[in-house]
Amino acid sequence: MLHYLDFEKSIAELEGKIEELRHITGSGEVNIAEEVTKLQAKVDKQLRSLYAKLSPWQKTQVARHQDRPHTLDYIRELIEDFTPLAGDRLYGEDEAVIGGLGRFRGRSVMVIGIEKGNDTEARVRHNFGMARPEGYRKAQRLMKMADRFNLPVIALVDTPGAFPGADAEARGQAEAIARSIEVSFQIRVPFVAIVIGEGGSGGAIALACANQLLMLEHSIYSVISPEGCASILWRDAEKSKDAAEALRLTSKDLYDLGVIDAVVPEPLGGAHRNPEAMFKAVGAEIEHAISSMDGLDGGQLRAKRREKFMALGDKGLS
Repeated sequence: MLHYLDFEKSIAELEGKIEELRHITGSGEVNIAEEVTKLQAKVDKQLRSLYAKLSPWQKTQVARHQDRPHTLDYIRELIEDFTPLAGDRLYGEDEAVIGGLGRFRGRSVMVIGIEKGNDTEARVRHNFGMARPEGYRKAQRLMKMADRFNLPVIALVDTPGAFPGADAEARGQAEAIARSIEVSFQIRVPFVAIVIGEGGSGGAIALACANQLLMLEHSIYSVISPEGCASILWRDAEKSKDAAEALRLTSKDLYDLGVIDAVVPEPLGGAHRNPEAMFKAVGAEIEHAISSMDGLDGGQLRAKRREKFMALGDKGLS
């Protein structure tokens, strides 16, 4: 069952009528197939119009959509022979961070991603995509392993932010995030990161300091969530829409600012409406990004990664 966002009420009504018609046995008086085709054309037209002018807050809602494909979905579809690797060798396992070895279109790769979970049980197990220090230390371990065996790194980013609990802070949350960023700049292999949903705060940056940083069209990437920004600036969560506007968190904003390298178009109505098409598009973009680094040695890859981030801000905020 598809879940609708609050701004999709007209779409929900039309698709409800389509479902009703499909369950009617033909009486001869109404050409059901023809009526369904007409209604579907209206749905497509409204979706095209609606999604062409989404506000930053509406994009935030789409990025968080519960039916949106998550990290494990992309791994299942794009990575062959995936072998998960667990633990940080210091404290324990963090199921918010998924990582392991596999093959991507003939290449051996290291995959690291943050998983939110597709249902209540999975969301609790993966801590709603909020990693603790051991998750980031696992990511560091896997990046170093990829560097040792000369494997490209693919990172899938989807998190509201690192877990802010007292236990995480006691175990060095800030240090773990900072160290992940440091390791990202040290490794000498191709590194591609893609924001598939939310890219929130340092919890996202820890896995996004890549040679090529991509975003899905309706994903978001920001130093803080709109709700967090609103509570700090206005002390009013109702100001989240205004905060989303001010944060410049959409893929278009970030591409224009030079923060990301490419925007991956989503199927009509968002990735959740056609996951198969989304998997295909993401796979093609990752392949292109990795292939663009063929022929570069480790020193060049590391230098280009550092230069890319040192140059952030050159386009200004006009």
